[in-house]
Amino acid sequence: MPSAPASSLPSPCDVLVIGGGPAGSTAAALLAARGRHVVMLEKARHPRFHIGESLLPQNLRIFEKLGVAEAVRAIGVFKPGASFVSDEHGKKVSFSFADGLNKAYTHSYQVRRAEFDALLFRNAATRGAETHEDMLVTEVALGGAQGSRVTARDAAGHEHVWQARFVIDASGRDTLLAKQQGGKQRDAHTNTAAIYGHFRGVAPCEDCPEGNITIHLLDDGWCWMIPLPEGVTSVGVVGTPEFFKRRKGSFEDFLRESLAASPSTRARMQGAELASPVTTTGNYSYRAQRMRGEGWLMVGDAFAFLDPVFSSGVMLAMASAELGAEAVEAWLDDPARAEPLLRAFERKVHRAIGSMAWLIYRINRPVLRDMFMQPSNRFRMRDGLVSLLAGDVHANTNRQLPVLVFKTTYGMLSLAHRMGFRLRGGKLRRAPPPLPAMAAE
Repeated sequence: MPSAPASSLPSPCDVLVIGGGPAGSTAAALLAARGRHVVMLEKARHPRFHIGESLLPQNLRIFEKLGVAEAVRAIGVFKPGASFVSDEHGKKVSFSFADGLNKAYTHSYQVRRAEFDALLFRNAATRGAETHEDMLVTEVALGGAQGSRVTARDAAGHEHVWQARFVIDASGRDTLLAKQQGGKQRDAHTNTAAIYGHFRGVAPCEDCPEGNITIHLLDDGWCWMIPLPEGVTSVGVVGTPEFFKRRKGSFEDFLRESLAASPSTRARMQGAELASPVTTTGNYSYRAQRMRGEGWLMVGDAFAFLDPVFSSGVMLAMASAELGAEAVEAWLDDPARAEPLLRAFERKVHRAIGSMAWLIYRINRPVLRDMFMQPSNRFRMRDGLVSLLAGDVHANTNRQLPVLVFKTTYGMLSLAHRMGFRLRGGKLRRAPPPLPAMAAE
């Protein structure tokens, strides 16, 4: 359908938020609650399917700030921690959030993202944001201190134009401003893709606390199993491009074959029935070159996305939106006074991403898997690891002694691994040589 001509008189607003996911809804709600005229544009219509269903304890603080803590609890499955399963090690290890260094928040929830995102979007409207769905942003003309012109097209093909004093890009994996500026880069440390779906009848993880997300460590990557309301389990496999090149049949067949290849996942999926289409997502990890400029900034996945093995996506998105909203609020009053807050926003977001990335970059390496499956709490290393898994990254967990000891131990074990040793039973033992190709088959 041809577009109607855009109005010659754009609608003014203080802040225009591109994207109505967790990051956009968080920023919009916080700024609107302070009396700012906020416009939020969402290209789809809620509820819409999305992955990233396992939340972290540090999300709870933001839920309280937004006034949605009870509403999230009502739609979620209680999540006390995370369990890791390794066929190679022949064992399961569970980490309880209650063991972390930060005792303020010791649990979280698993949610259907369609319900969760819709809840946050409605909350932003309740707090005073002007919200629009089925509104696709087609052009952003950044104008710095003079304001930016944002053009969007609705479902009927009509164009709408706003003149915003400040623009927040919360467009998620669409990365609208990063693409416009040509500054989006694939993360060289990871090159993974995912295939996933919702199932009924997935067997629970034996000897794992009820409600835990389960991470199965596979030969070619890893698998998530997330318990959701009404007996549904989200199941996905993350692997390298080489892994996905093996697919010969349908995506559903490939997902089932991948799950059947692991004894631990095969046992849980024997009676499972698919309850949704099987979906794939590629080019998982990326980062934009710039996070902010005069009169604009990026939050959440619009700036960077990490492999979701530690469920950090929604937490990082909402935390960056919270920090960004604080800086934008100050900028609207005095851009010069806001500069220290904007620098702090950028520094803290980079630090938070770096904290999670350190683990994510190493999850497929034998040394880190050995440490996960044989955790030591010497110098409270395990407790420090739990704090990272809980998303306690804005507290600068990296500088806390347990985390420093964990990383130092990893470095020492990596050196030992290069010399032919592996951690077994809490002790270094010489690893057996790899089997010849014929024997391995």
